[in-house]
Amino acid sequence: MGLLERLSLGWRTDLIFARFEGVIEERGDCIVVRTPANPLYYWGNFLLLPVPPRDDGLAHWLQRFDEEVGCHTRESGHVALGFDASRPHEPLISWQRAGFEIFESVALKLEPGQLRPGARDLPMGFHFAPLDLQDPAQLEAALNLQCTANEADAMGYERMGYREHRFRQLQRYAAMEAAGLGHWLGVWRGHELVADCGLFRDGRDGQLGRFQHVTTHPAWRRRGLCTAMVEAACRFGFEQQGLQMLVMCADPAEVAISIYESLGFVRECRYFGMQRRPSRDALPVT
Repeated sequence: MGLLERLSLGWRTDLIFARFEGVIEERGDCIVVRTPANPLYYWGNFLLLPVPPRDDGLAHWLQRFDEEVGCHTRESGHVALGFDASRPHEPLISWQRAGFEIFESVALKLEPGQLRPGARDLPMGFHFAPLDLQDPAQLEAALNLQCTANEADAMGYERMGYREHRFRQLQRYAAMEAAGLGHWLGVWRGHELVADCGLFRDGRDGQLGRFQHVTTHPAWRRRGLCTAMVEAACRFGFEQQGLQMLVMCADPAEVAISIYESLGFVRECRYFGMQRRPSRDALPVT
């Protein structure tokens, strides 16, 4: 069995998007993932390791990243590596001292019979509807929403570089829509987009769907819009897209994971990423 076949559900569904327009190559020691159309995308240009790296492996993996990915992404200047770990792994102190953020994600899954209704319906004046990313105005609405949320959340990414990255991402999602692989979905208040997310199928397993980039406008948070949107998106996926399993990935420390679990999502596995940002994208000092 190759490295790709042994990946967790989280990484396996992450690769749906790289596989559509990128390059995925299995090496003897890792999987190389590149997205030539968007070198600014950290997690479209990374190495995926079959086991957690050792703390003393920093220099080796920096060299391997540069050989396989970094030489193609000078425009970005990031370093990113992912790995699966089903049990506690060796602390990566040297990596943290070298400027790496190390974070855990949880993959949650949902099947049709598990979906539970949210606590509240959408308020009067709001409605759920797919976007048409082929329409420049609707793509721009999604882009503006995502960039506004990024600034409000103080994620540290340089403004214009982040906007260009999200624009290229939305162009990819538009191409996936045109190929029949999914939809971008949103909650609208009249003509204003106030929340959005993507839901796309695996091109090799048409019944497996993966959510992307769930966002709510900062001015409309804590009003139940995210819960109502995700519930509506799940129903759309099951009823309109014919999906039989939906995957949502989240930070286990963030409040969003409780929203997904309230709708019936169950935790399937955990997986890890490490990224070192270029100086322009450094986190703000607090």
